Amino acid sequence: MTATPDNDHRTREPSAAPRPNTIPKWIGVGLFIYLSIFALSYSQMFIVPVVLAFLLSMVFSPVRRGFDRFGISQGLSAILIVSALLVGLFAIAATLAVPVNGWINDAPQIERKIEYRMNEISGPFSDLFAAKERLDDIADSDASDTQKVEVESQDNRLSNRLASLIPTLFTQFIFTMVLLLFLLASGDMFYEKIVHVMPTLRDKKRAIRIVYKIERKLSRYLLTITIINAGLGIAVGMAMWLLGMPSPLSFGIIAFVFNFVPYLGALAGIIIAAVVALVSLGGVGWLAIVVGTYFLLTTLEGQVVTPYFVGRSLRVNTVVVFLAISFFAWLWSVVGMIVAVPLLVAIKTLSEHIDGLEALGHFLSERYAEREGPNHGSGQKG
Repeated sequence: MTATPDNDHRTREPSAAPRPNTIPKWIGVGLFIYLSIFALSYSQMFIVPVVLAFLLSMVFSPVRRGFDRFGISQGLSAILIVSALLVGLFAIAATLAVPVNGWINDAPQIERKIEYRMNEISGPFSDLFAAKERLDDIADSDASDTQKVEVESQDNRLSNRLASLIPTLFTQFIFTMVLLLFLLASGDMFYEKIVHVMPTLRDKKRAIRIVYKIERKLSRYLLTITIINAGLGIAVGMAMWLLGMPSPLSFGIIAFVFNFVPYLGALAGIIIAAVVALVSLGGVGWLAIVVGTYFLLTTLEGQVVTPYFVGRSLRVNTVVVFLAISFFAWLWSVVGMIVAVPLLVAIKTLSEHIDGLEALGHFLSERYAEREGPNHGSGQKG
């Protein structure tokens, strides 16, 4: 017996609803990301000191509240904090100024010494390299004068560019310090504004909780990293002094300052130590000892000391850290490398307390956070 049309209609499964076309949505997201990156790059001169000032204000706000407990006014607290920061920065700059200026003035002699040492290291290949250079000189003899003029003009352009950057960097530095002074002197005004614009009491409590937690994490991170970097600088300076390196104090300060940039800072310090060792001490043996000592100290700091003292609450995915440092270095140069990790810490803390951003928090976290369950970091939702 054949089924009636009504029975066939009742037994037929409903057809799946057509999937919406998501291409326009992703095009919009891609355009938004592209325009955001372009805007951040185009407004670098303004946005970089603003971001740096706000991060520093969140770092030093607990210190300012500590002064409040002793009855010190917010304006005076801001002046004391900014003055102490300026004294420390100028002390570091003054200590590095003499050796760095000497290295710059002696750059031609240093270059010749490096070439001489490299020729010694190359050994059997030196004759082959010399023959190749003679052939290149013969082939390019007609264009040698033109090349010399081009090299000199390039050097002049580089010198002019560096000279033009100094006033710009100084202006950005002053702007950052002045804005930091105003932010600290204003107290918790911005937090009060955030609470005021939140629609419900639940949202107000959550906003305050997020802001204060970001403050605590950034302050703890910067304080801990500063102490660790100071210890690394002392260890590197002592090691360079024992190895007979010139200006061991400068190497200690270089290790202290450069280590605020994960991975790349240690690599830059090793390269500087290798160049100075090659010029000053000579010989492959001393070069290997200096580079190995610097590398050993930075490895112990990065793999043992920092993970132990910083703690799991501030650690983020190492691959994301490296990508963030590379991206912000391309976007905002040296300052971008410095603010990359604090920005990641702030974003990770924010995502742990916002509905719908838990996946981003787990992605930014290390593997231990993924093993603690899907609700890790999002339990405090007002």
